[in-house]
Parts: sequence; structure tokens; C-alpha cells
Amino acid sequence: MSESEQAETLRLKDMAEEERPREKMLQKGRAALSDEELIAIFLRTGLRGCNVLELAARLKRSAGSLVALGRMEAREIMACCKGIGAAKAATLAAVFELGHRAVEEDMQRAVIDEPQVVYRYLSSEMVHYKQEVLVVLLLDAKRRLIRKCQIAKGTANMLISHPRDIFREAINCNAHAIVLAHNHPSGDPTPSKADCELTKVVSEASEVLRIRLIDHVIIGSPGNGRSLPYYSFASHGYIS
Repeated sequence: MSESEQAETLRLKDMAEEERPREKMLQKGRAALSDEELIAIFLRTGLRGCNVLELAARLKRSAGSLVALGRMEAREIMACCKGIGAAKAATLAAVFELGHRAVEEDMQRAVIDEPQVVYRYLSSEMVHYKQEVLVVLLLDAKRRLIRKCQIAKGTANMLISHPRDIFREAINCNAHAIVLAHNHPSGDPTPSKADCELTKVVSEASEVLRIRLIDHVIIGSPGNGRSLPYYSFASHGYIS
């Protein structure tokens, strides 16, 4: 064990046993731990003059948020925070990737016919995009997810897409229905005129192709007195 690891062990031993991250998880369950404590379990050791909990807090702060950290590749984690080596970065990247895959697997079984389900699935990824991104969820006859496809990227306040790009993927995957979703980087999910026009055009095309458009959901963010962090065209009567 290196000198820095020995110093770190002593620091953890100075804490009450029930407050050490690993022991706390075993006694109280994973939900009882803070983000920093969970990260610390995977980092395992800190640095000289910086214990593992402090290092975990520094890493999260440098990344900007837990969601941003969860999207980083191992090399980006190393660049994000001085002192995070290849082993620590690879471990964290692998853990977050497993979490993402677990969500994807869960969504394969979920029925996607409500805007809150769409928001829950997409928000952790889309709410931090700096530009508008349009995705389409391809659904089978039971409205379960076949796959998610990114269709287009726009600017901070504008998105340009054509129905043929949306339905090309739906036809290739033999989808019975689709859900459109895109984000508003401002956090305000209120639809623009262009959003309404896109919904109208795609809805008309879906009738011709007999691939039902279930909804078009705009992903925003909570706050500023908004009752919901998303906007559903279906819930507002624009899609029958």
C-alpha cells in the first residue's frame, strides 16, 4: 500500500464506522448515501492531502453535475479532475454505463404511451444538451420500445428536420408507432411555432403511412413556477 493510501485509510478510520461510505451502505442501504459517498466507494482512495470524500466532491463539482459526470468517457473523467487516474476513471465510466444500460433494458419492457414516461426516460440525458436535439422512439404493437434514434441536431433555439428522416427509421424497424421528443436548452418547454408546424406535418404523414404518432414531447427542466418540466402535444389535443 502506498503512503497516500495509508494516510487515506487512517482518515477513514477516524470517522465513525457507521459513517464510512462502504459500512454505511451495508448498514443503511444505498439510498442513504450522498452522491459523493457513492462516488467515493468506487474511487476507493483519495490523494495526498485530499481524502476520498473530498476527491469525490471535487470530481462532481468539476463535472458540473452527476448527470454530466455520468455521460463522460473515462478519458474525459481523467481530464476533468486532476488526480483521477486511468483505473479510477475506467471504474466510474463502467459503473455509469451499467446504469444507463439498466435503464435501457427497463424501457424495453415499459409501455410508452404517457408523456411522463417519455420524460423520465429522456430527461437525464437531454436536459443538459446545449442545442436542440430531436429523437424518435420507435415502438412495437404493444407500445414497447424497439429503439431510440437521434434524428437531428439544431441550435440553442431552433431545430430543422424532415418527416422522411423520422419515418425512414420507423419503416426500417417495422415500427407500429412513434413518439417524437426534443429538448429546449432554455428549460422552458413551451412549444414554438416551428415545433407546432413539425408536429402537424409529422402527424399528417403518420396517417398516410399508418404509423401512429403517439406524442411529441418537449423536454424542459423543473423550476420557474412551471407546473410540468415537459410539454405534451397529445395532452394538449394537438394529436388525436
